[in-house]
Amino acid sequence: MSWDILIRGGRLIDGSGRPGKIGDLAIREGRIAALGRSLSVSATRVIDAEGLVVAPGFIDIKTHSDFTLPINPKAESKLRQGVTTEIIGHCGFSVAPVLPGKAQLLADYLSGGAPWLPFREMRFPEYLETFPPVAVNTGMLVGHNTLRLMVMGLEDRAPRGAELDAMTALLEEGLAAGALGLSSGLFTPPGSFAAPPEMLAFGAVLKRHDAAYFTHIRDESNGVIGAVEEAIDFARRVGVHVEIVHLKCSGLDNWGKAAQILAMLEAARAGGYDIDCDAYPYAAGANPLKNLLPAWVQVGGQEAMLARLALPETRDRIRSAIARDGLNNWGRIPSWQAVQISVSPNLPQRAGETIAALAAARGCDPIDLVCDYLIEDNGATRVLITSIAEEDIREIVRSPSALVGSDGNCVADYGVVGQGKPHPRFYGTFPRILGRYVHEERVLPLERAVRKMTGATARALSLRDRGLLEEGYRADVTIFDPSDFKDRATYADPHQYPSGERTTVIVNGVIVVENARHTGATPGIVLRRGADGTVG
Repeated sequence: MSWDILIRGGRLIDGSGRPGKIGDLAIREGRIAALGRSLSVSATRVIDAEGLVVAPGFIDIKTHSDFTLPINPKAESKLRQGVTTEIIGHCGFSVAPVLPGKAQLLADYLSGGAPWLPFREMRFPEYLETFPPVAVNTGMLVGHNTLRLMVMGLEDRAPRGAELDAMTALLEEGLAAGALGLSSGLFTPPGSFAAPPEMLAFGAVLKRHDAAYFTHIRDESNGVIGAVEEAIDFARRVGVHVEIVHLKCSGLDNWGKAAQILAMLEAARAGGYDIDCDAYPYAAGANPLKNLLPAWVQVGGQEAMLARLALPETRDRIRSAIARDGLNNWGRIPSWQAVQISVSPNLPQRAGETIAALAAARGCDPIDLVCDYLIEDNGATRVLITSIAEEDIREIVRSPSALVGSDGNCVADYGVVGQGKPHPRFYGTFPRILGRYVHEERVLPLERAVRKMTGATARALSLRDRGLLEEGYRADVTIFDPSDFKDRATYADPHQYPSGERTTVIVNGVIVVENARHTGATPGIVLRRGADGTVG
């Protein structure tokens, strides 16, 4: 029998956490057809993997690549990391549904994350059906913030009965079409305006569809413990899988709390609740600049916010709130030197500069600088915020139960998506785990790290036939040199792919990256949740 691809002599790490073993892997018609110590078969294509690791394709459980994949379908920054599947639509920020007359409203709202993406009116089923061919598999979430924006705008109040019915109907429609679940962004308007009873109403819909809940919790800084308790309570009361995304303990006053939170999650699982978390291995996070300000700043929408920011009394209120509580959802930082312009569509020359440096250059107070800058950039500025302790990063990386998610977009070192200075996690999350924390610092063994990126993630997502090297599974495979697979992207120079000239990535049985070069293939598919709750 002849195979399409034979991978010969690699160290097979199957994604289960078991020790790797030397062997061959054969692929036929998009699936893993055989594994063995030495397969005596012929193949159209033979890949020599001696000295290399052969693993399941990495699953990036937490991304915003819906903002860039339609513009950059080759997905270079993720594929070069070994990622073959992405889950998109997180933090409540989905690009569908878009109701009639609401496209510009959503475009303005998401301008801090998706400044180049064209928006159009479409329901969620159309979004799934018309998603363009791309190089990675994608699973979509319905965003709670987007639902609220479509039905209520940026109103700081509980929904009326008809409004809640309209939002839950849109969620039902998305889930029936195959969305994996609901995402929330309870840290920023309008998600932050939603009380727990509203979220539990959405939970009832998720339970009926056997779908999952992915939450950017209400507070990742001074209120992080209470916010984690809210997520655990959701898992307890609703009975669906809950994923706390990009877990962090942000702000100087919260460093060292990661171990406590991981213990809380472990106790919840021991109690029978289905809850997980994921994280990226960097000390800086990223967000639209407007989200660092108190939530009331955004009430009424973009135009109202920009007008409000021009008022001296608004700036005084913001200054007092930040002096008292730190940055919204980020906590107390050492100084404004910790906040760096990442992407600035209308002031691109400022990318890489800090708020402290810009304020000093203008001779003004940092709060005045932030308000002026948002007005000048039409609210679309995105920033990096250094606010996380290395001790907590290592605690989460070491944990066998904490998954890996980049919180990054598919970008490239050219074209529209090559603009600005994005977070280096866009290019380096997975090789940073493997190169720094496994190979160099030995924080965790290689097999456990691979499991956190593959088999454990597939279980959390209820993926039917991905995440493991098993016969019959989809042939999503990543081949890399464990001694030469390191992140090179930095905050100053982020548009850099990882090292590893022998890196090869296969998606659905098609070679997409060969010896660190993109082949141009776009074999990714849209993953849909079935009636039984599994995804394929």
